[in-house]
Amino acid sequence: MSARDEDRFVGRAAELALIDGLLVDDPPASVVLVHGPGGIGKSSLLREVARRGRAAGWTPVVVEGRDLPPLPDAVEAAVASAYGAARPLVLIDTYERMAALGAHLRRVVLPALPGRTVVVIAGRRPPEAGWFEDGWEALTREIVLGPLSPAESLSLLEAHGVARSARADELAAWAAGSPLALTFVARAADDPGWRPDPGPDAGAGDAAHGVGGMAGDGTSATGAADAGPGGGRGSGAGVVSNDVVRTLIRRLVAAELDPRHLDVLWLACVARSTTAALIADVLPHVDADDALAWLASRTFAEPLGAGITLHDLVRRALRSDLRQRDPERERDLRRRIADSLHARAVAGQPLLTMDLAELVEDPGLRALYGGEGAEHNRLDAVRPGDAEEVARRLAAMGGEIWWPPTRRFFAEAPAFVTIARDDRGVCGYSITVTPGSAPPLAEHDPLLGRWLRHARALAPDGNAVLCRDTVDFTGDPRSRVQAMLNVAAVLRSGLPNPRWCYLPVDPGRADVVAFATALGARRVDDLGIGAGELHIECYLLDCGPGGVLGLQRDVVYLELGLAPPPAGSGDAAGVVDVAVAVDVDVVRDALRNLAVPAALARSPLARGVGTDERAASVRRLLAEATERAFGDTDNERLLRRVLVDGYLDPGPNHEHTARRLHLSRAAYFRRLRSASERVAAYLAAGSGGPDVPDGPESRPGRH
Repeated sequence: MSARDEDRFVGRAAELALIDGLLVDDPPASVVLVHGPGGIGKSSLLREVARRGRAAGWTPVVVEGRDLPPLPDAVEAAVASAYGAARPLVLIDTYERMAALGAHLRRVVLPALPGRTVVVIAGRRPPEAGWFEDGWEALTREIVLGPLSPAESLSLLEAHGVARSARADELAAWAAGSPLALTFVARAADDPGWRPDPGPDAGAGDAAHGVGGMAGDGTSATGAADAGPGGGRGSGAGVVSNDVVRTLIRRLVAAELDPRHLDVLWLACVARSTTAALIADVLPHVDADDALAWLASRTFAEPLGAGITLHDLVRRALRSDLRQRDPERERDLRRRIADSLHARAVAGQPLLTMDLAELVEDPGLRALYGGEGAEHNRLDAVRPGDAEEVARRLAAMGGEIWWPPTRRFFAEAPAFVTIARDDRGVCGYSITVTPGSAPPLAEHDPLLGRWLRHARALAPDGNAVLCRDTVDFTGDPRSRVQAMLNVAAVLRSGLPNPRWCYLPVDPGRADVVAFATALGARRVDDLGIGAGELHIECYLLDCGPGGVLGLQRDVVYLELGLAPPPAGSGDAAGVVDVAVAVDVDVVRDALRNLAVPAALARSPLARGVGTDERAASVRRLLAEATERAFGDTDNERLLRRVLVDGYLDPGPNHEHTARRLHLSRAAYFRRLRSASERVAAYLAAGSGGPDVPDGPESRPGRH
């Protein structure tokens, strides 16, 4: 992928000349701020800078903003390898996901780097004013990354195999200098049936050439066309609109598809990041390494951590198409991905709680647990001046009386405090302890003192997280400040998978109350407190034997209309899906032979003595699994009926059954396969037997 990327890089001569001029012994500046809309080529530019820097004797240190966990000191850890390099070249991509740490970068991180370090930062939005004041203006250069020139556009098309011609001129003019659009239209060059038009959602006038639409980040795309290095603020001109790009995706991604790898493409449009381990778990019939290599070679794929992700526009468009074309496949993938992530998180990869959170669709739950707020906020440790800022913010909320006991944590136990920052400063904070880690002052805290006594009686093993404060100063749930703080509470607790969570709830926040109750938390009246105008109620959440990670998986299941797996199932990576891979053929054979006692008696599913008893045990097991393995949505009821009418109570033949169910032959057999796999998964998870709860309402803490 790296070699192909290098071969296809074109243009940006002025931008590269500016950066090359800094890779010298006495550079005129040390920081370059690159910005422009999504799809304009920022990441490609950074990769080229890394190659040129390495060739010149510099050591590239790449930081991907999307890949940073929402934890204090994550940036310091990400740039740690730069401290030992003689000539570090620090490249920070997707800066909009960590812009809230701009002040921290300028105050702490960058000044600690070796003196010869050069830093290049790329993001969608123009840099904040702090980069051009207090002396930073002497160290900083700005690049507004605009569209490619017509000549560069033709060169990029040529690099993608499109020879210079009238057709190439037509495609280049339509793409209006957008590298993303050029990459896609290159795939349409040989399709005489496709003409570059604005698409059904584009505006009139210049929209046919991509002008006047919306840029990739939602900003206007009608800025100065000649903006270049060091130019004015704002996005470049001529960026093709999101709607037009989506139209391109739907038509042109097909040119890069391989029927052998469709499954992994659908997987990648549902999962946040696709790894070989995820492919192996979710698609056991697929060669995971081969599939991942294929995915990585797509022009619309890019690295993310240890895996591969699709370009955001592509991922959203493909998932939308998948839901429209085959909603059952999308649902099944979401379930399988949840199983795999849960198993690996339990096995020692707790950061996968972020990936699990992204599978949840309830906006109320996403708003209060997840990492989406990272685009505007960042979590950090306590820094000088934070205590005074929190005191001021609390006073503005009427919580002056709450500050004296809170101040002690800032002064005596700052390790238990997490600060949320946005580009204006402190926007929230949390204080979290566990029964085993609580500092001495917590024992006398007006809130935590009672919570700790309660938790030690309730959970002698100490598997509880006590969130004394989770305060959002923005007053806007859309900021996702509390979502990030709640994730940090789990990750920083030191507990691998907490079961009990003590949640501070402002009764005036209906969204927070709804979040707690939706998860099954109950209010414990004698554990609340009132402080001035600030009232805190304690909601106690029992996540069940599966802990927080099990609860996350259960939420995905419940949204799919499925009964969650029993606690403890899938606790090692691949357990559930490996079992499915082994047992699905056994289940399918048993279903096909329901009327053949001798064959059923030989099934590994059979129990008892004698042909009749063993055959009856299989029929009983499959009937019970068919009754319990499916949810109560229309799609789930259809899956169950397909299985019943196809196997348990069959018609003359499958074609007859498909017609009776008003399904095409292909749709019928696809659903029959999915239903068989569902029954196999249910049995593989150990869900069979008369003592298994028959719905989510029978599990403690579920609604």
